[in-house]
Amino acid sequence: MNTPQIVEAVLFASDAPLTPGEIARADKRLDEDQVEEALQMLKAEYEDAQRAFHLTEIAEGYQILTRPEFAPYLERFDNVPRANRLSGPSLETLAIIAYRQPIGRIEIEYIRGVNSSGVIRTLQDRSLIDIVGRGDGLGRPLLYGTTQHFQEHFGFASLDDLPRPDELPIILKDRMPLQEGEGDLDKEGNPAMSDLGESPAEEQPDNSVNESAKDVVL
Repeated sequence: MNTPQIVEAVLFASDAPLTPGEIARADKRLDEDQVEEALQMLKAEYEDAQRAFHLTEIAEGYQILTRPEFAPYLERFDNVPRANRLSGPSLETLAIIAYRQPIGRIEIEYIRGVNSSGVIRTLQDRSLIDIVGRGDGLGRPLLYGTTQHFQEHFGFASLDDLPRPDELPIILKDRMPLQEGEGDLDKEGNPAMSDLGESPAEEQPDNSVNESAKDVVL
């Protein structure tokens, strides 16, 4: 077998993006340069043949995905995986984390002006964010950041593919530092609700299903 065939077989069988280094483990005679060359050959071959799938760079790796224009046909089949839709609050919170990471819950809630425990838990359950460390402030608060699955879900090759800050609402462009006396924690380490205005009901996890098309793994 030649190198492109080996690379294609590995990618075809994988349900997640793979880096050239990971693909090279398929055969001790392979190295990353050979894999990179084979990836470019396969990419060009799929484009020239106008195949229904393409080789795309995503989440700092490579994956074979069905082209988006074929999604309407795939939606007719229940056994084709579909992505879950995120609610408005979930997307808002995820955007704040993506652009401000690492960031703690108190700052997220200060920016949003609403209790965000439920939506943070939902994003963690969906593996879109994770705990990446602890802050230096009172109580060493947990800090959150996006995951590789976040990049896969939104089709980003890396975080550099995020929209530029000047394309976003002003609240994401300019950090709003907490003023003296704001952001106090209660005895359990949670933000004092007096800093957030009236105590709103905690957001519930969003369980709605995404009705829009997303690239589907072959």
